Amino acid sequence: MPSSARFSILDRANSRAEFSEAEALGGVVERAARAEALGYHRFWVAEHHGVPGIAGSAPAVLMAAIAARTGTIRVGSGGIMLPNHQPLVVAEQAATLAALYPGRIDLGVGRSVGFTPAVRDALRSGKEGADRFEADVIELLAYLSGSAAITARPQDSSTTPVFVLATGAGVGIAARAGLGVVLGGPALTQRSSDGKIPAIEQYRAQFRPSAWRDEPFVLVSVNIAVARTSDAAREQLLPEARALAVSRTRGEFPPLEPMGAAAYAAVPAREKKLMDDFLATSIYGTVPEVDRRLAQLLSDTGADEVLVSGGAFDGEAQAESDELLTTLFQ
Repeated sequence: MPSSARFSILDRANSRAEFSEAEALGGVVERAARAEALGYHRFWVAEHHGVPGIAGSAPAVLMAAIAARTGTIRVGSGGIMLPNHQPLVVAEQAATLAALYPGRIDLGVGRSVGFTPAVRDALRSGKEGADRFEADVIELLAYLSGSAAITARPQDSSTTPVFVLATGAGVGIAARAGLGVVLGGPALTQRSSDGKIPAIEQYRAQFRPSAWRDEPFVLVSVNIAVARTSDAAREQLLPEARALAVSRTRGEFPPLEPMGAAAYAAVPAREKKLMDDFLATSIYGTVPEVDRRLAQLLSDTGADEVLVSGGAFDGEAQAESDELLTTLFQ
């Protein structure tokens, strides 16, 4: 795969059936340490609230644990959801981490609100919170740059890279603010008549240089699984595909459970369609198979970096997948 793109990991801290949530969080920290040894560039964690199948609810806390356990890999959020927080508090958290671990902290922010009304009520944040996302981003950047009415402490002076997890209007927000953009899912599969990806074209066309970036920076997020056989790689993705399908049909994302071909065959038709959609936007297979698909993705997107997502129930299979993937970028 002839490319200068770097590879990083996003771990959502999936819970696994028969394992405690504490074990899930410990596994994230251990995976980050392995990722550093393997040569990955960044290791990011996400924010979810009240989700039975995800233990990661406090990115800044988990980032601190990972940064303390590692020494060189960049550590970041993918992302902190601004509608759930005051921009000043997010700026202070990021700046504190950056002061403790200089040159290693990234801040990815998104506009998603709580998944259910009960979660939104608990967060004191309604669906309208997403509408003020651009204003919140601008306020956050002012605190980090030191240009706000008050000075956030510790002072960051725009040293912490900021990324926008973009869906819809988020692409334009990232471009206007001069920030890196993270794109995944439908944003990467939608094509114009000339085969180009509209979201990426819009971002690059509208990008304005800033204190954070002189040039556009595109980070593509995709579910990736690598194994010795194509079937084994596909099986890695089935537990998360099923959990996602359940969340969309029954309203609750459950802990990951092991799932083989026989269990997949017995899944109800509606859930199976959702699982197949998930697999269709994922990259999985043997090293040569993944190599070809990644080369095509990078050719189509011109991405600067690949953010590897997707959680497996089998921790050993996940570790092997992380290691096999490094043969493509080392």
